[in-house]
Amino acid sequence: MTEQTPRLELEGITKTYPGVIANNNVSMKIMPGEIHALLGENGAGKSTLVKFIYGVQKADSGILKWEGQEMVVANPNVARKLGIGMVFQHFSLFDAMTVEENIAIGISPELAAGDLSQRIHDVSQQYGLPLDPTRYVHTLSVGERQRIEVVRCLLQDPKLLIMDEPTSVLTPQEVDELFKTLRRLSDEGVSILYISHKLQEIKDLCHFATIMRMGEVVDNCIPSKESPRSMAEMMMGANLVSPEKTDKADRGAPHLVVRDLSLASSHQHGVDLKKINLEVRTGEILGIAGIAGNGQKELMEVLSGEMLVKDQNAVVIGNVPVGKSGPGIRRDAGLGFVPEERLGHGAVPEMSLWENAFLSASKTMNLMSKGFININGSVEYAQNVVSEFSVKTPGVEHAANSLSGGNLQKFIFGREILQSPGVIVVLQPTWGVDAGSAAFIRQSLLDLAAKGAAVLVISQDLEELFEVSDRMSVICEGELSAPRQAEECTVEEIGLLMAGLSHDIKEGETAHA
Repeated sequence: MTEQTPRLELEGITKTYPGVIANNNVSMKIMPGEIHALLGENGAGKSTLVKFIYGVQKADSGILKWEGQEMVVANPNVARKLGIGMVFQHFSLFDAMTVEENIAIGISPELAAGDLSQRIHDVSQQYGLPLDPTRYVHTLSVGERQRIEVVRCLLQDPKLLIMDEPTSVLTPQEVDELFKTLRRLSDEGVSILYISHKLQEIKDLCHFATIMRMGEVVDNCIPSKESPRSMAEMMMGANLVSPEKTDKADRGAPHLVVRDLSLASSHQHGVDLKKINLEVRTGEILGIAGIAGNGQKELMEVLSGEMLVKDQNAVVIGNVPVGKSGPGIRRDAGLGFVPEERLGHGAVPEMSLWENAFLSASKTMNLMSKGFININGSVEYAQNVVSEFSVKTPGVEHAANSLSGGNLQKFIFGREILQSPGVIVVLQPTWGVDAGSAAFIRQSLLDLAAKGAAVLVISQDLEELFEVSDRMSVICEGELSAPRQAEECTVEEIGLLMAGLSHDIKEGETAHA
């Protein structure tokens, strides 16, 4: 193979689904050692294209060449034998199996032989992605599950590594370490196809970018010569409107209060919450930063009512103590929530969009009468969500799992926002969402707070938290730091707190200004 021969070349790739052209005559080249970005809004066709490269999907037409030779990648096994590894945005893991068992399934028998557990441990430590090979997947956070996918690929010594939103669950320090690894792999000749909505990352890391819109390649660029805004506008085909903090209602009394909350995790390897105290006032946004697996999941479960506590007064919404009350009573008290997991938690995968809308809005939007579902009202409500939040879907009768990750996130988010909750708790609100959609979601949070709602945002995206938060705290090992005014914090300080490298977390400190 000469230096000029592309590692991967696509010519005229076309893929159509009922009512949707996912890829339309897509062509691109990836050279050896090149870190190549694939950019586009949610629903632009990126995921379909990389699934074709990895052998998960078959194209209707077009040619794939690997190291100059035309071939058919019939399935992921063929892809892996060629040297193609992929880290999916939506993980392909079995919950009832261990980390080691999941990795063993996804690699060749030869690689799985011997002391796989030790190699998993060594690779995960080497790349700053700690994993316990004996842990069951159902006990892991989303961030920890992503680590499995990354480590599995690295064990296979890939020639082409496809990465779909790999940094969404990492701290700034961990991102730096991952980038060092990717640059080293690039120097060694490994090609990397990198998908991310974090455009500053693209600018810092990638050599070249292919930009897609509505299933077609519309532009190419050298990211280092562009700005994040210019790349976002190439993706959108329009100017990017940044979120702006509007004049808010005067902050009033705390509308969401948590007092002296200590709770053992319901998961064997989860994180215990330790004397959590927080207040979110009407008209403000409190941001909580933290690395996956430090108690965010447990805190969300307590706030949403999935986990109950012994003290009814440990959680108060408005003037209503709800510590021992389930999700229904909390919704009646004015709570809205957006969980981390979209499929299975935020939405029932096989149910239609209007049915999913009905599930959370049946009371608040009067979608049920005398025990009967108001189908027309539910459909209309779902259509309003799709329209106001620019959700790309052929129609609200389509199943939730037919949407791209970003579009499903917009739907779930919009479903909650349009109910005008007095309090809303959101976990990772813009994970895997494109720049335009992320700006829209963040603006919606700012607008909701401006109308007097109490907003709690739990996220690992520090850019996001700094953009929307009035005050910020950090959760680490189940403890919550005292809040600080966002303008008084720096990314470096918050990153150190997230990593547990700062001792500014004081047990039992009351989280109010």
